[in-house]
Amino acid sequence: MKKLFAVAALSLGLASLAQAAPMPKGDAAAGQGKAAACGACHGADGNSMAPTFPRLAGQNARYTFKQLQDFKAGRRMNPTMQGMAAPLSEQDMADLAAFYADQKSGAGMAKAELAKKGEKIYRGGNSDTGLAACAGCHNPAGKGNAPAGFPRVGGQHADYIKAQLQAFRAAGRNDTVADPAQKRVNDAAKAGELGPMQMVAAKLSDEEIEAVSSFISGLH
Repeated sequence: MKKLFAVAALSLGLASLAQAAPMPKGDAAAGQGKAAACGACHGADGNSMAPTFPRLAGQNARYTFKQLQDFKAGRRMNPTMQGMAAPLSEQDMADLAAFYADQKSGAGMAKAELAKKGEKIYRGGNSDTGLAACAGCHNPAGKGNAPAGFPRVGGQHADYIKAQLQAFRAAGRNDTVADPAQKRVNDAAKAGELGPMQMVAAKLSDEEIEAVSSFISGLH
């Protein structure tokens, strides 16, 4: 079983590296000034107060940079973020990514009734459905994998994690959705292909998403 999870983690890592784009050297000090417009939703230091807006503080720079690229290019759908990313240069994106990477992330608290099940999924996956452990790519402590571009997830808002897993799952299963933003496809190496998170999330039940999202929120 450990071998299965290791192979899955390796293949996901290769997929992430294949799609990653070159990133300019970011200037965190310059990024702080550029982040002023982001503070209304994400907080002055990247620790958003609203559970539907992600915490950016402590996120690895390579991941943040790629998400901004994807919003600008329309590979990741969100009308607000697409508008915010549209005027950004790649240097702007790198500076913002560097600033947020330097900030200290806050943390939530897992619901006691969900923590045990969420931890089991996060650390061990589900052998019955072939679900790989989240920790294989996102680190046992939720710190992610910066060189591979895997995001830090520990301490992230549970509501945000839940929404992203549902969006990845909808894309992985090709569900019918009312809004294109409800499908997240930007982890695929090529348009039209299934990305690693789409394939993983397609195996998650509603109960598993609820549990693992809560566990991740309290992980730090």
